[in-house]
Amino acid sequence: MLIVHVQIHVRPECVAAFIEATTENARASSQEPGIARFDFVEQADDPTRFVLVEVYRDADAPARHKETAHYQRWRDAVAPMMASPRTSVRFLNRFPADAGW
Repeated sequence: MLIVHVQIHVRPECVAAFIEATTENARASSQEPGIARFDFVEQADDPTRFVLVEVYRDADAPARHKETAHYQRWRDAVAPMMASPRTSVRFLNRFPADAGW
């Protein structure tokens, strides 16, 4: 399993549109065979900050995800909404080793 945390900071006036676009992308992404889990969370004390928690079944799944029409639509739609460039950190799953997702 490969887990990616994508940190996103959105311009305040774009929060509602960002949530709508990202919810649509998360819903479609969670149906991809290479994605075990796709969470979209909002920071509790700052409604302009979000994290995507993407859990991939294998190392090639992120590249396949970025080839999908829904990801490309999302990427293009939210680019002007960003207060700063999004960042990501990759993690390797250590426990449970057989999460069964």
